Amino acid sequence: MQPAFEYGTEVRLTRNVRNDGTYPGTAVGELLIKRGAVGCIYDVGSYLQDQIIYRVHFLDEAKTVGCREEELILASDPWVPNKYDFNQKVITLVPIVIDGETVVEENRQGLVMKVLRDCEKGIVNYHVYFANRMFQMPEAALQAAE
Repeated sequence: MQPAFEYGTEVRLTRNVRNDGTYPGTAVGELLIKRGAVGCIYDVGSYLQDQIIYRVHFLDEAKTVGCREEELILASDPWVPNKYDFNQKVITLVPIVIDGETVVEENRQGLVMKVLRDCEKGIVNYHVYFANRMFQMPEAALQAAE
């Protein structure tokens, strides 16, 4: 197990980080650092001997949190911000039609299951679960549910 990032490397967070119970002074599930934030790695460790954990200091947020490797990219890598997050409720702005049949009506609520970010093209799509079916949806076809 070799770390992908070295001490002092500037990294960007690709997912929101919430308190899993290890961050003192905040409730479990509370948002600690928002995706897109840039921080600096100043320690590398492991969890259960099979996961590399980076201690990342986020200067703008004045917080230091542990991050898994899959939650980080180099700060210099291309980044396209997204509006919606995993497990967020959204509403479709357009009907979903397959072979001429409307399978999901306009204004139906769905649940974001995955964020698909294409940095080369600068676009974001989502895997959204609607009524027992999963669809890939462009960001422009969705809005946040109230």
